Amino acid sequence: MKEINVTVIGSGSTYCPELVDGFIKRQESLKIKRLVLMDIDDRKRTIVGSLCERMIKKAGMDTEVIMTDDLDASLVGADFVVTQIRVGKLHCRYLDETIPIKYGLIGQETTGIGGFFKALRTIPVIGNICKKMEEICPDAWLINFTNPSGIITDFVLNNTKVKCMGLCNVPIDMIDDAKEAVGQDAEITYLGLNHLSWITSVKKDGKECLYDLFDEGYAPKVMANIHDDGFDVECLKAVGGIPSSYLQYYYCRDAKVKHLKEDLKCRAQVCMEIEEQLLKMYQDEELCVKPALLDKRGGHKYSLAACSLIDSIANDKNDVHVVNILNNGTLPFMDDDDVVEIAAVIGKDGAKPVPVSHTWTRHMEGLMKVVKEYEKYTVIAAMNGDDEAALNALMIHPLVGDYDRAFKCYYEMKQAHMEYLPQFWRKDDKIKY
Repeated sequence: MKEINVTVIGSGSTYCPELVDGFIKRQESLKIKRLVLMDIDDRKRTIVGSLCERMIKKAGMDTEVIMTDDLDASLVGADFVVTQIRVGKLHCRYLDETIPIKYGLIGQETTGIGGFFKALRTIPVIGNICKKMEEICPDAWLINFTNPSGIITDFVLNNTKVKCMGLCNVPIDMIDDAKEAVGQDAEITYLGLNHLSWITSVKKDGKECLYDLFDEGYAPKVMANIHDDGFDVECLKAVGGIPSSYLQYYYCRDAKVKHLKEDLKCRAQVCMEIEEQLLKMYQDEELCVKPALLDKRGGHKYSLAACSLIDSIANDKNDVHVVNILNNGTLPFMDDDDVVEIAAVIGKDGAKPVPVSHTWTRHMEGLMKVVKEYEKYTVIAAMNGDDEAALNALMIHPLVGDYDRAFKCYYEMKQAHMEYLPQFWRKDDKIKY
């Protein structure tokens, strides 16, 4: 049994008990010697951390739990660092979701101009974490769950020396749903970018079943945090794959804008309410398990994705996971240094991409290349406080595009998020790596 030290940065997240639940379920193969729960929010760190501590004690795990707001101290001796931070907390998410609506744009926390600003706020903070990791725990793995996960991972892998994989619960949900429809022994091909992905092949006993599923009216399940406008069967056939929930923002754009304008509460407000309910529940000293309400936060199977990946690296399992890693020739239409979301064999040396047969379509290829250019511009803008790169990113993104709206919305949001965008306001304080 491999003994490891795990540091969770952003441990005040109400998702944290989900992660601990995953470690508890794997205690026969993965011994957590020390779990460090780091967060700058004293209240949430204490409430969430105390529940995590009770869960570990109830499970009979011999794990030292440390709660701290000291980043440097939290990294000492770490084998794995899990990042799940939200710079500016849910209030900034509220701004990301509501300001764009004034300009007829989709406000969403991981895509479009909302996701863009989340990336601008987050990259400098992740950059500081990586700098500290290089100094304090250079051999540790960074498992990034912080959204937008693909962009954050692209930044880390192309601008720091930290070993990193980006992770999301979307692939596991999509693959499990497809297998539920066809059979657990089905062979599934999944590819794309984070939150821009498709299942491109579903084979059962060597037979391709993808279009049979379409003819049978197969409807992809939608994440709990996304209003389901449905995918028309003809849309799925035209695309040539089963899209992730987040592609509803692309394929059902007008409907999404309509919902966002008409909804009494934006998703951030709903999350604020759920978070406070969860924190109140977490304070019950009799509670020693994760509550069912946690599933309503949209992180279904989060612990399965994170803990099984850590288990595979620590114990050199060489099994397959879908992760965000450098393309390195796996998808021939993408650059080697593009971070893509693909299946890979995971062991102690990291990820080895599984070769992908040509199951993608020109539609997927084109959309991936366009959105990747947006992501590259976003990283440049975040690192350098570069307004020109920022506007280029927004003009490229399919959910923004229009220069006048992009320009006006960008500058209003930049002003609203001033506190968390020092790289744009102090031009002598550029981020350097």
